[in-house]
Amino acid sequence: MEAVLITMTSSLAKALNSPAALVENLPPLENGDRLTRPEFERRYQAMPTKKNRTKKAELIEGVVYMASPLRFKFHAEPHGNLIGWLWTYKAATPEVQMGIEPTIRLDIDNEPQPDGVLLISQPSGGKSTLSEEGYLEGAPELVVEIAASSAAIDLGDKKRAYRRSGVQEYLVWQVFDQKIDWFSLQDGDYISLLPNQGIICSLVFPGLWLDVAAMLNGDMPRVLDILQVGINGLEHQEFVQKLIALQSGAAP
Repeated sequence: MEAVLITMTSSLAKALNSPAALVENLPPLENGDRLTRPEFERRYQAMPTKKNRTKKAELIEGVVYMASPLRFKFHAEPHGNLIGWLWTYKAATPEVQMGIEPTIRLDIDNEPQPDGVLLISQPSGGKSTLSEEGYLEGAPELVVEIAASSAAIDLGDKKRAYRRSGVQEYLVWQVFDQKIDWFSLQDGDYISLLPNQGIICSLVFPGLWLDVAAMLNGDMPRVLDILQVGINGLEHQEFVQKLIALQSGAAP
């Protein structure tokens, strides 16, 4: 009888410590939870598959934020236009990569999922890397956010986290306010890039030009025309040559 009890106790202990049991014992991920990044990832991965596919969750300064349903005019359409602009630049610039809503491991308290990123490949001098699981680690060169209803987060805690982590440029489209802020990291602080004749030019990605009014008004032909002027410029050509030289190991 004693041997049977020992066997039952051992089997029960193994069952309770199995991966499935450990997952079931995790509390559900909730908006406003205060977690470290590893715990945030454990709880997110333990969510049912359907919720994993449909829920966007971020960890910002140790607090969990879960996205509300997104409206077409105030998020989806601006998001598409902004991504189209970034993709066009990426297509014309070797060794530059672009992604939509990637998970980024910034530090122990921050794992955002921004609306878009533009980054330089690591062989060409980029600062971010890919983990074994395929997540971005470290700071992409440019992060973009659509702040339809979360301007306080995007211009507050997120902005501070991106700045501290060394994100070189941060663009926030405030849809309700019809405003686009583009920040550049200089001497450890974010400074607003000001438009010249209505056009803002990236300092990190030469040739990445944005006609602010055209983007706000959804005038994509104008947006892409101005971008093409930047791409055709000498600074962009020199930038491409530098990236290729770094990737091949030659002096730029």
